Amino acid sequence: MYSAEYFISKLNMKPHPEGGYFTEVYRSGYKITDDSFPCDFEGERALFSTIYFLLKSDQLSMFHQLKFDEVWFYHYGSPVHLHTIDDQGCYALHKLGPDIESGERPQVLVPGKTIFAARPKDKGGFSLVGNLVSPEFDFRDFVLYKTDEVCAKFPHLCNVVKSITEDGVS
Repeated sequence: MYSAEYFISKLNMKPHPEGGYFTEVYRSGYKITDDSFPCDFEGERALFSTIYFLLKSDQLSMFHQLKFDEVWFYHYGSPVHLHTIDDQGCYALHKLGPDIESGERPQVLVPGKTIFAARPKDKGGFSLVGNLVSPEFDFRDFVLYKTDEVCAKFPHLCNVVKSITEDGVS
């Protein structure tokens, strides 16, 4: 049985601004420009990038938003609950994990411009996942939200948002 510290050390992971730990795995050598892509972005980008991402059971990947699609892949440990809010204000819970019979899926797509947070399902453990973003992840396409900002944007979801961010309920 592996520990969170094992993966953090062996994969050379660093703290991520949204919570948890990460390390970049791959950045495509193929480049695109905003002229060749349907969404605007600054400069030239790699076609995609991937990371390992680890959350300990007491950590939250805080509500944030990416401009582009992100695919989450389950690797090891506790399943992850992904909490998403689309631009229409519709909330959904996605269960990332290996137990398909209980509604989990080994990979989950978070569409671009979706506001979302993630937390390990189980207390006392950790979750190791992979993420792929296309075009590549760039902090210029990343918005980190405080709980109050998400509540102001979606007042009808404020109780749900607070239960995820403050109470640690997932």
